[in-house]
Amino acid sequence: MVTFTPPRKNHLLAALPEEEWQRWQPQLEEVDMPLGQVVYESGCKMTHVYFPTTAIVSLLYVMENGASAEIAVVGNEGIVGISLFMGGESTPSRAVVQSAGRGLRLKAKIIKDEFNRAPVLHLLLRYTQALITQMAQTAVCNRHHSLDQQLCRWLLLSLDRLQGDELVMTQELIANMLGVRREGVTEGALKLQEAGLIRYARGHITVLDRKGLEKRTCECYEVVKKEYDRLLPDELAT
Repeated sequence: MVTFTPPRKNHLLAALPEEEWQRWQPQLEEVDMPLGQVVYESGCKMTHVYFPTTAIVSLLYVMENGASAEIAVVGNEGIVGISLFMGGESTPSRAVVQSAGRGLRLKAKIIKDEFNRAPVLHLLLRYTQALITQMAQTAVCNRHHSLDQQLCRWLLLSLDRLQGDELVMTQELIANMLGVRREGVTEGALKLQEAGLIRYARGHITVLDRKGLEKRTCECYEVVKKEYDRLLPDELAT
């Protein structure tokens, strides 16, 4: 267990009342979250919850044949592992780091105990409702909207969880997140680059025109962002 004083770079942790923060602080462990790391696997028992600070984690639904598609992304606004305090020890989804960075983790028993405390309970429930909205909207988006719109939505949601305007991400990983063929991602990224919205080179995506992406995406991004802003305190607003 680390003995440092972790900064409240995660927005959920920043929104904790001071009393709860002082109680959690000694129990939080800072960890590296490298690109591609599987934070938890489908059906496996969870041992910790994670609060990303500079990393972004993709939640993927895994089919029986091994195919997968992203259902939500979690970054410095939230927590990975909500099943632990929602009454389950495991989940049918997989959590994979899509943008390398760092995070803080807390043991399963501690988060379960804390969930019974009123201030934390209300905060985590609001976050869970926002995350469920994101999952539902992602499912609708993947079914009804074009790959171009999905890619713009995915880029904007990722940007909201980063400090800068650059993502380190291969086309293969993006294809896995969106549940499409790599060739489709290549074509979609090329269109966005030709439109002057992004620059893509050797796994680095730099967003050049955020407003342009917002105009090009579907309504799904705005629905998700409004729900996060509505349900969560000002400290969590992205």
